[in-house]
Amino acid sequence: MNQVGIVAIGRNEGARLTRCLKSLPAGIRGGVYVDSGSTDDSLERARGNGIEVVALDMSVPFTAARARNAGFDRLLQLYPDVQLVHFVDGDCEFVPGAIEAALAEMNTAPDIVVVCGWTRERHPERTPFNALCDVEWRMRPVGDTQAFGGIFLVRAAAYRAVGGFNPDVIAAEDDEIGIRLRQAGGRFRRIDHVSVLHDAGITRIGQWWTRAKRCGHGYAQVADMHGGPPERYFVPEVKRTCAWGMGLPLAAAVLAPPTLGLSLWLLAAYPLQMARTFRATRRKGFDTRYAALWGVSCTAAKIPESLGVIKYHLNKLRRRRPTIIEYKGQE
Repeated sequence: MNQVGIVAIGRNEGARLTRCLKSLPAGIRGGVYVDSGSTDDSLERARGNGIEVVALDMSVPFTAARARNAGFDRLLQLYPDVQLVHFVDGDCEFVPGAIEAALAEMNTAPDIVVVCGWTRERHPERTPFNALCDVEWRMRPVGDTQAFGGIFLVRAAAYRAVGGFNPDVIAAEDDEIGIRLRQAGGRFRRIDHVSVLHDAGITRIGQWWTRAKRCGHGYAQVADMHGGPPERYFVPEVKRTCAWGMGLPLAAAVLAPPTLGLSLWLLAAYPLQMARTFRATRRKGFDTRYAALWGVSCTAAKIPESLGVIKYHLNKLRRRRPTIIEYKGQE
């Protein structure tokens, strides 16, 4: 464990951050918390927990990618002998034994450069939106994987070799660095062990909408960067998002006058798609409530996701640097 360092990042996490920092296991080499312009008492909470704090310069647009890079750099300045870095978000709490399990998996093969575990939602019963996050975390397979999310253990040398995160990527930055790590010959493993409890705290449909919009932006940006062969990364996702979120409703509306409204029957594809996703989710072992929520959300989210795709390409046309799409409030 003394070869492992922790980088936690956050913005306005409040009590969630305290839980996160108190969950850091004994025996690690050291830790750093990076704050992205919090307006609550997050900085004071972090300092009160005795962890090194980096406050990002807010004159430069901040992203989770930039925060993780800053934390990594500071951690290695303080502890140059650190060989493995575990990234965690400030709204997460480590489960006992999680880092030890990830470390054991990492030590099984030298070409494994990233290990992640399961993320579980702390309070899935509180809101349907929290429950959706819990389903999302559990959709990912155990074993070799091509993506790992934002909570993961990485070899410091591999991270350095690819230049860390791309600070301009505002969503799906973990997918983007994952592409480069794989292209450099690295493998990723997901272990059958809960790594962290996540506290989404999503209570309003507007937050769900904004989170989906951010997802669409991430699809578009990473597809723009890595959409060519052989990766074609997120290209299918962008196509599906545009078809369901823009193409189908526009076709139904535009064709309504010449077809005397018959084209509106195209919208029946939405409940059919919801039912299809519901059945697929049930086959994966989820109960009826979770599967129904997932079916509705995956289909309905295509509309805000498509707006995220549009937002990315409009910013690109206007040569504007992307800025974060934030869905959380303060606690």
